[in-house]
Amino acid sequence: MPRRFGAIIAYLCAVTGFSALVWWFAFTAALTPLAERGHADLSLASDRLVGELQRFQQVGVLLADHPSLLSLAKGGVDPDAFSVLLEAADKTGPLEIFLVGADGEVLASSKGVKTNERNQNSKAYFQRAMDGALGASHFLIEDIGARIFYFSAPLLAGGAPFGAVVVKVDIEAVEESDWRGDPQAIFFTDEAGVVFVSNRSELLFRERNALIPLENPHPFLEHSTQIISGHEIWRTNGWPYIPARALHLTQPVPVIGMTGEVLISTAPAERNAWLQALVAAALCVTFGAFLYLASERRRGLADLLAVEAEAKAELEGRVQLRTQELSNANTDLRREITEREEAESALKQAQADLVQASKLTALGEMSAGISHELNQPLMAIRSFAENAEVFLERGNTEVAGQNLARISELSRRMGRIIKNLRAFARQEYEPITNVDICSVVDAVLEMSEERLLREGIAVDWQRPQTSIWARGGEVRLQQVLTNLLANAADAMDASALKKVSIRIDAQPETCRIHLRDFGPGIDAPEKIFDPFYSTKKIGAAEGMGLGLSISYGLIQSFGGNIRGRNHPEGGAEFIVELAAARTGVQEE
Repeated sequence: MPRRFGAIIAYLCAVTGFSALVWWFAFTAALTPLAERGHADLSLASDRLVGELQRFQQVGVLLADHPSLLSLAKGGVDPDAFSVLLEAADKTGPLEIFLVGADGEVLASSKGVKTNERNQNSKAYFQRAMDGALGASHFLIEDIGARIFYFSAPLLAGGAPFGAVVVKVDIEAVEESDWRGDPQAIFFTDEAGVVFVSNRSELLFRERNALIPLENPHPFLEHSTQIISGHEIWRTNGWPYIPARALHLTQPVPVIGMTGEVLISTAPAERNAWLQALVAAALCVTFGAFLYLASERRRGLADLLAVEAEAKAELEGRVQLRTQELSNANTDLRREITEREEAESALKQAQADLVQASKLTALGEMSAGISHELNQPLMAIRSFAENAEVFLERGNTEVAGQNLARISELSRRMGRIIKNLRAFARQEYEPITNVDICSVVDAVLEMSEERLLREGIAVDWQRPQTSIWARGGEVRLQQVLTNLLANAADAMDASALKKVSIRIDAQPETCRIHLRDFGPGIDAPEKIFDPFYSTKKIGAAEGMGLGLSISYGLIQSFGGNIRGRNHPEGGAEFIVELAAARTGVQEE
């Protein structure tokens, strides 16, 4: 046990060291893409800042050519100068725009007499403009904490400057409108080493090795620096909105005389490194556990083999005594196994024959059902086609078109009939919906109209004044009623009175459809729904005894019932009973 415990401790130490290496490599590998993304973000922030500031500089350049300002700077009097400066300030958004003469005095300002600007001779940006170039300077007004950028553009006449347009910009407004919401801590230090622009207010006015200290100096962010794989990593004292451990990147911005810096949190790289280290540790521990279990199992197997060897020596003596007895029992067992194998073979053959017979029966029943159920729509299609031909000869294209539309509808119904019959054979059903029974009866009579007229069968259809809704399937219910109507017509083939009566008995919970003929009636009402039972003669209407059986199954699938009987006044009557619909409208 002490050796096992020591081996486990040593293995866990090795796993810890390996996981630490995995963490280190993963962390250092993640720093490179993090630095690339940081350089891109810093470059974008620098470009946005420079672009925003240069926009104000261009305002001064454009105003330097304005006639009103040129006239005023040359010593004239131009009352429109103030309006020009005010309009430009309102449109572009600087803090102030003012016109300075060659002697440094402020001649006009967008703030009018409220301007705080005095003689500009001592300002570097003004001297730069008087040299004929664009000037730029920034200042920190410590008493109010304002950071101001000044841009100057010279007024030229004959190549010599005689004044300047100065644009005064508040950096606070630039920060708020441009990039204060960036997730990284970005700041810009000027040549004096003071943080002048930043999207983190707590970094403003902090001095980094300032060449010219401020009157009220602010110490910079306390941090320690570490170089990892060529990248500078700062550990800070955990200021709010400043990452405790960050990648520090710099980029010079000579256009505005500053250096851009960014602090990017290394937390994502650390999390990724910890995840990879934990995965590596889990894999190593799992592998070690399997090795330990395998060694323990091997040791247990060795002990077990020793015990088995002892038991084997004891059993050998007993085996010799029972050899003859087991030999006899083995002979009897083989004979019994042979008999069972023969019986099993015979059983499998019988099962195979039964499955094949069932398949042939199902195939025959489906084929008979399809031919029977499609007969009526085909007859209706033929009737409509013949009628359409007659109407076309007479030039009545409107009625002929209606017949062709009915043929198209019947064709679609035939497809739905085939689909429903196939679903019925597989015991699959379309969803049950609310069905208008009156419309179903109308459709059935319409499809059977040609045959009824040809055979002289009168129809007594007592149609209700309003629609009656029941639970069922429209196409399948049409199949059932079409089959019952066709059977009634076949039964009255030799009758003197050929008449069919259809009526609907609607109750709150149930709905019954009564269909009666005036034929000879039913010989055996209890058998009419049995498959292959038929009273039709061979060759008469192609009776196969499946129509009523299929109809019975369809009505049962609706949760309804169908029964047949001999009417007291003669003929046969079939009653289809369905559940009444719960709503007064048809469901989609």
